[in-house]
Amino acid sequence: MTPQLTLVIGNKNYSSWSLRAWYFLERTGLPFQEIRVPLNTPGYHERILEHSPTGKVPLLKDGSAIVWDSLAICEYLAEAYPEIAAWPQERITRARARSISAEMHSGFPALREAMPMNCRARGRNVAVTGALAGDIARIKQIWTECRSVSADAGPWLFGSFSIADAMFAPVVARFITYGVERDGEVADYVETLWSDPAMQIWVEQAQAESEIIEAEEVGR
Repeated sequence: MTPQLTLVIGNKNYSSWSLRAWYFLERTGLPFQEIRVPLNTPGYHERILEHSPTGKVPLLKDGSAIVWDSLAICEYLAEAYPEIAAWPQERITRARARSISAEMHSGFPALREAMPMNCRARGRNVAVTGALAGDIARIKQIWTECRSVSADAGPWLFGSFSIADAMFAPVVARFITYGVERDGEVADYVETLWSDPAMQIWVEQAQAESEIIEAEEVGR
């Protein structure tokens, strides 16, 4: 039987927004069909427009429902499938989880530009500007504060896995690729997410891809 849920994504090696939606959906255990449309390949825009009104990935189809944007997809799944533990149960903690997810969704432009996600790469070096250092410092602050409060509840940002962890998954990948220095709570959190079986499925499949986007291959 074909799953009702279909997720349209881009390259697993490069598409950070696809990772966020895919990782959360994979962690839910809900069956879904995956359609991969490689970015920057001949016919890409035509193919993606067959699915997405924005011409971008990711996009979720759930029966007649069509949802685009990673955070919107995660929120939709949380509402449509209430059995999923998508956010912390306590109201104030949930508000904080939503706040840092929204901050990740709309912020950190220096990190995005200087350190594009590239799951295949290792040992890349980029110039650390003041803006980039500021983004990295803020991310470390978020992770340290969340983990300091929730350490007794589990290894994720708020103890149990939530949408907030999915939103920061591509940042963990960047910390690995570009060798961002980490210790203490930050190092523990990076190890928790990077070694998670669902994340490792994504990484292994990303490493098996053959497409290369030269603009994303920075720091060589």
